[in-house]
Amino acid sequence: MPIIKSAKKAARQAEKRTAHNVEIKKEIKAALKAFKKNPSAENLAKAQSEYDKAVKKDLMKKNTASRRKAKLHAIAKAENVKLEKKAKATAKATTTKKPAAKKTQSKAKAAA
Repeated sequence: MPIIKSAKKAARQAEKRTAHNVEIKKEIKAALKAFKKNPSAENLAKAQSEYDKAVKKDLMKKNTASRRKAKLHAIAKAENVKLEKKAKATAKATTTKKPAAKKTQSKAKAAA
């Protein structure tokens, strides 16, 4: 048991973080189990989303999640699941800002 006040606090924080991490890992396992039981585009998206959340929270390395998502995609392809393609945001392309006009005066002209 920690004796120092800061060590006690660190122990409390570690417990909370561990509990939170376990919950996220349970969600990953549940999504994976649901996908394997019923391979569909919706379940695939849910499972991939859970992997992305784990990477964002630093529970899993990026390449590990990528590898596992690729495996899910291969399973979906083998089961002939129709994958939903994300529509590109056309509104974003039309609302892009133009770059600011460059100044034509050089330092030598400005100093004169």
